[in-house]
Amino acid sequence: TIGGNDVGYVPLLSAATVPAALRRLPAIGPRLAGLLDPVARQLALDQVGSLLLAVGETVRDRAPRARILFVDYLTLLPPPGVPAPPMDSAVADLARRLATGLALATAAAAAATGCELVAASTASADHHAWSTVPWTTGAGSVAGALLSRRPLPFHPNAAGMAAVADLVIHRISQLP
Repeated sequence: TIGGNDVGYVPLLSAATVPAALRRLPAIGPRLAGLLDPVARQLALDQVGSLLLAVGETVRDRAPRARILFVDYLTLLPPPGVPAPPMDSAVADLARRLATGLALATAAAAAATGCELVAASTASADHHAWSTVPWTTGAGSVAGALLSRRPLPFHPNAAGMAAVADLVIHRISQLP
């Protein structure tokens, strides 16, 4: 997967789970506000397509006969209308728009550069972090995850990694 850091997708989700009192602290408040800014996130999303296209073109130039797969992001959030605590609905909706835009940009870049797409976002729609069988982790402590060797918040868990591996294997087992 590529592009999520460029649009600030996971940082947005992480910032949204920081308690409001901490978001007001001068040391971190402005940085968190920037991550939660819909205009900044949209500007980043508007630019990510060209970045993804450049990745596809570069890989294609370096390996013209290779079979290249773009794997988009696993679904992190429940569908619209389903709460994603502790996130408020406006931030969750912004994150969903980023996820949708990133998936569309990934598919477009793959198609434009002769690459293939593994649509992990579609396959994982029922396995978001708030589902009964999640393929990703939800909100949590980065420090706690590092100390316990658990996946970082808003990243694939073991089931998610296995599912993506299966999706990739399935895709490469098909004729191009």
